[in-house]
Amino acid sequence: MRELSQLIDVEEPAWPELRQSLSAGPVAVEVLPADSDLGRASLLQLQVTARSYLGAVVLHCGGLLVDDGWLRVFGSPVEGAAPGVPGLARVNQFPGVFDSDWRADTGLVVGQDVLGGVFALNGGAPASAGRPGAPGEMVYFAADSLRWEALDVGHSAWMAWLVSGALDEFYADLRWPGWQEEVRALNSDQGLSLFPPLWSAEARQDLSAASRRAVPMRELLSVARDSCRQFDGVDPGFLGAV
Repeated sequence: MRELSQLIDVEEPAWPELRQSLSAGPVAVEVLPADSDLGRASLLQLQVTARSYLGAVVLHCGGLLVDDGWLRVFGSPVEGAAPGVPGLARVNQFPGVFDSDWRADTGLVVGQDVLGGVFALNGGAPASAGRPGAPGEMVYFAADSLRWEALDVGHSAWMAWLVSGALDEFYADLRWPGWQEEVRALNSDQGLSLFPPLWSAEARQDLSAASRRAVPMRELLSVARDSCRQFDGVDPGFLGAV
């Protein structure tokens, strides 16, 4: 186990570089204020250093609202940083006090989109958790297919990808005219529930015609998990506690 000072006092910390990337990219990113005590406690529990993008986000950032809030990247938010925004520690159910035996064995949930899509960092044995990709790689639970997908990149490359403008292509079939206004109206613990469901043939034929309503993210994720069990007999596992 490394002490907190060993995790924070490092050469070439990642936050200055990451902050520059966030502000210089073509995608709108709101950087939420951080709770320094929560950030330090979370960094200690994760045992990652401030040289990594993950460590930089947890230590210096309350979270990121990417592309008008379509995607939320979790950090260590101060109370009231944004309506309902959860922190990485809460989403992943960190222990209340440091526990050297605790691990995010099935993977660390680092971001969610408003449709119920989940970005996670694979743990040490993704196959045993029913997830694709290698240990330490990013995977995505797609709300339109109810499947985990390997992204074939690590966390730092994923962060760079988020602000590169690639989200437009990634979500090209999952957005409708006027989505920005609907997303901006959400609290940061809400998502959009569609009917017909996003994974249905009817929704795929004309997504803009689907009805949409704001629901708590926990409800959206619960419905997705239940749908996986019902249709495929497969449990996608932990999608984040929000």
